[in-house]
Amino acid sequence: MEFSITSYGQAAKIWLLTAFFFSIGLTIAFNLNESVSWAGFGLLAFVVTLIGSFPTFPFVWMAIFYIGKKEYSTRRKFLLLVVSLFALTIPYGLIGASMKLFGWHLLSDEKASFLAGALLMSSLLFAAVLIALLIQLRSIYDYFSKEYTGYNYFYVLQIIFFNTSKININMETQHEPALQSIPQNGESNRILTKGLITGGLILIMLIPTLFITNLVSERETRQKEVVQEVSSKWAAAQNLSGPFLVVPYIDTVVNSQGKSVANKTKLLLLANDLNVNGNIVPEERPRSIYKVLLYRTDVSISGSFKVNLPSDVNPAAIDYANARLCFSLSDFKGIEEEIYVNFNGQKLLMSPGMPTDDFGSVGLSVPVSINAENIAATLPFNMQVKLKGSEQLHFTPLSATSKFQLSSSWKNPSFDGEVLPSERTTADNGFVAKWNFNQANLPFAMVLRNNAPHEKAMAFGVKLVQPADQYNKTMRSVKYAILFIGLTFAFFFIIELMQKKPFHPVQYVLVGLALVIFYTLLLSISEYILFDFAYLIAALATILLISVYAKTHFNSWKTASIFFALLSCLYGFIFVLIRLEDTALLVGSIGLFIVLAVVMFASRKINWYGKRG
Repeated sequence: MEFSITSYGQAAKIWLLTAFFFSIGLTIAFNLNESVSWAGFGLLAFVVTLIGSFPTFPFVWMAIFYIGKKEYSTRRKFLLLVVSLFALTIPYGLIGASMKLFGWHLLSDEKASFLAGALLMSSLLFAAVLIALLIQLRSIYDYFSKEYTGYNYFYVLQIIFFNTSKININMETQHEPALQSIPQNGESNRILTKGLITGGLILIMLIPTLFITNLVSERETRQKEVVQEVSSKWAAAQNLSGPFLVVPYIDTVVNSQGKSVANKTKLLLLANDLNVNGNIVPEERPRSIYKVLLYRTDVSISGSFKVNLPSDVNPAAIDYANARLCFSLSDFKGIEEEIYVNFNGQKLLMSPGMPTDDFGSVGLSVPVSINAENIAATLPFNMQVKLKGSEQLHFTPLSATSKFQLSSSWKNPSFDGEVLPSERTTADNGFVAKWNFNQANLPFAMVLRNNAPHEKAMAFGVKLVQPADQYNKTMRSVKYAILFIGLTFAFFFIIELMQKKPFHPVQYVLVGLALVIFYTLLLSISEYILFDFAYLIAALATILLISVYAKTHFNSWKTASIFFALLSCLYGFIFVLIRLEDTALLVGSIGLFIVLAVVMFASRKINWYGKRG
């Protein structure tokens, strides 16, 4: 056969493969910190990498050409090529760091951060070079040998990395050396090489899981966008305050020149007692493949004002004639009926607009008739509020003493905010929760000055949690990808050694892809049915596919049954970990210990050194 491998062809393949794998690495690195399109950014990165790395092509060509002419061993030529290519990555590392692609903000020191960025860029580029060299390993070996050796890939690896002797190989009668013709330590090297390759394939197969993670995040973001879109047209999450009075006040202050200056401000007068009773009626609205959780609520609010002015407030400077009763909320669109308030025996219609934003800029208010006498007595009030909202309902307790009670038929509440309920009951038919406050609980006084510094973060309430948390569970299952892929590959590796039927790296990749596609099946199916059933379907499909594939390779239903049982236990174990919360670490650690013990027991009779007899 005519020897036609050229240095030009080798250089072109290394250049293209390096650009391809570097663009993949660059896309992954950028996506970890920024939201970018995998397909669009990856294609752009590949084109930019080709253009930017084109000046290196002549150097790679010349390096392969001149190294090939040297009278060195093939192993030494290959190592010289690796060193030469590594030297080419250094300038690109410096260029990448100067462009702030990596590491610019890793460290506080700018110089150290620049060096870290250069190291990261060079490492990523050199990793892409090594992958390209490994793919072209046999071709490069033949070029440096100046003949078609016919060696298999694993034997070339042994020669390059372990300097395996080529004694007892008869090239005239046998192009591909049999394993028996390799010296006694050749079998050991073969097992070690295969183990290293299998470990490398496990790490490589983790790369697609980053794509899966991005896909899960993208679908979850899409769901949130749909929820936000529907909620914006219905009504947002509501935060209601108790009614409070706002009265103009002229505050006299002394300026820097020692003169008294009248300053127009407002006083906020909070209620003395407050009772709130609300009922939440949830509604699920379908939108595309998603369900948006909305609600209607009917809130009854009652209480009274009885204000004791502090000593630093001048009663004569208060303008009671322009007082307003205010009530804040989050979204006007949620108001279903006009809101009337019965204040001191008068029925008043509240209108949009707030004279102050101390407790929210959105709300309703109405002028009220009060004076110094009745404000010091008791001014009762009550109101009925019918609102729409989405996902959560919060309250701000603006009263010296207050009691809140919420009830709903929704059975999956999440009580959040600054204060948890003092009493709560949750059952299949819904929940009831109660909160109680007194003046000692509140971080502000009953009389406040407008825009004066005071604590506002006292909101509390309930969030109606959607039970469809498939994205969180899918993301948790992706985090166990190293167990899925690693243990499955370990099963194949041990069984191929025990049965002496080698499993090709391409076959490992195919099995790895089946394991990765499991996640896309799980994600897509769980958007239509419950996560548990989706997991069962996706896991069963993957287990059957791999088991049948194992049967066709090892030609044994017994071996296929072993794979079916082992993979079923693995997927069942991971499902248990996904369902657990507090004890996941404990159960996971015990489970992994048991798995390790089983692997050690199953591999105890394997002849790792390949010795005869």
